[in-house]
Amino acid sequence: MIAAQAKLVYQLNKYYTERCQARKAAIAKTIREVCKVVSDVLKEVEVQEPRFISSLSEIDARYEGLEVISPTEFEVVLYLNQMGVFNFVDDGSLPGCAVLKLSDGRKRSMSLWVEFITASGYLSARKIRSRFQTLVAQAVDKCSYRDVVKMIADTSEVKLRIRERYVVQITPAFKCTGIWPRSAAQWPMPHIPWPGPNRVAEVKAEGFNLLSKECYSLTGKQSSAESDAWVLQFGEAENRLLMGGCRNKCLSVLKTLRDRHLELPGQPLNNYHMKTLLLYECEKHPRETDWDEACLGDRLKSILLQLISCLQCRRCPHYFLPNLDLFQGKPHSALESAAKQTWRLAREILTNPKSLDKL
Repeated sequence: MIAAQAKLVYQLNKYYTERCQARKAAIAKTIREVCKVVSDVLKEVEVQEPRFISSLSEIDARYEGLEVISPTEFEVVLYLNQMGVFNFVDDGSLPGCAVLKLSDGRKRSMSLWVEFITASGYLSARKIRSRFQTLVAQAVDKCSYRDVVKMIADTSEVKLRIRERYVVQITPAFKCTGIWPRSAAQWPMPHIPWPGPNRVAEVKAEGFNLLSKECYSLTGKQSSAESDAWVLQFGEAENRLLMGGCRNKCLSVLKTLRDRHLELPGQPLNNYHMKTLLLYECEKHPRETDWDEACLGDRLKSILLQLISCLQCRRCPHYFLPNLDLFQGKPHSALESAAKQTWRLAREILTNPKSLDKL
């Protein structure tokens, strides 16, 4: 048993060195190329409208506010200034979303975003995005990369296609530090010892983002309050939780397997699903010794089996917001074929670790 375990860990480390590191290097190169173009477009936007200031900056060879969705798809979060005159309201009526309402007694004119406030006093995510989309469209025509970049039409999101190869979504957002949403109040579960009080305090201080984008839970519904809502996002908090042990190595292997074998019609699976299941695995295995390098094979096995179970049940709850289903709106047939393909992949890795050489 131990020999089989060691064999799997050896093959996974080899896979990590050969495949995952190559994937990381290729993505890092793409990011540099894509960020040059995006920075240029955002500079033009800022000239036209100084309220939209680019927050895309490189720190320790990492771009702050950039998420890798897949090797050809990225999201850049553009942090906006001044949220202070609004109250943050998440009463659970819109899973995964919240609204920003003018604080009692505050005058609309006190806000930097006065023209995007609705009659009922909400700061409309949709109106801000619509204005931003117009500005980006104009900037694309003026920027020095106009030959290689174009806006993607037929969406309310701000999306650019670069060199016909890459897609970048630019999302206006507010950073919320020092507060924690009521809809995530159940975290951490009292009976689970992970991640421990100090890390919990750090994560909650890190806070979350409010993004102006189309929300999972609102697909197909568009009343005005819903289109004014902001999407909750916990990227930095999640990254902080995954520090230590072989957690990030495990995530890297999962992402590489997804990119190579689970990029399927209907887009049932993305890297965020992998990250979410890894967080649940951390809860199931709260001791740091469970995340030693020698346990990498066990953790991967467990996550792949959990993924198959989620795909078969057609439900994958968000880690911080369990009422939000990350499979919502995905075609059932796509989830079914992803379950079959994940099962084939898992079986191959578990019965014959050497198959990783070919995967």
